[in-house]
Amino acid sequence: MSRDTQLKERWERLVDILSNQFSQGEDLDLDAIIFLIGVQELGKFHREYKKDEKLNLMHIAICRLLEPYGFYEFEFFDEDGWPHYKVKEELPPLKAGEQSVLMKEAIVNYFIEKQLIE
Repeated sequence: MSRDTQLKERWERLVDILSNQFSQGEDLDLDAIIFLIGVQELGKFHREYKKDEKLNLMHIAICRLLEPYGFYEFEFFDEDGWPHYKVKEELPPLKAGEQSVLMKEAIVNYFIEKQLIE
């Protein structure tokens, strides 16, 4: 099985699992999944978030997802419990499709690490 085929199958399985759990079966998009990862990483589940907090949650998720690739490094939790990361290496310029594949791969790897999927 090619790497692309395996990623596609794992991604579809992950979208099904998360969509059934969080959106009554309606497929979650990439941004929604990134948001969920941000909430997971913050650990504050049962509350409403303001627009700027939602963007910060997505930033947390992206940093966490790209940390294993060497782009970010966790620094500290602030007094409110929000994680902070520092840039270790700038992301290379990527086309939209390349960005999407990188993020999907990082998300799949995140959920493999969390043992939600194999």
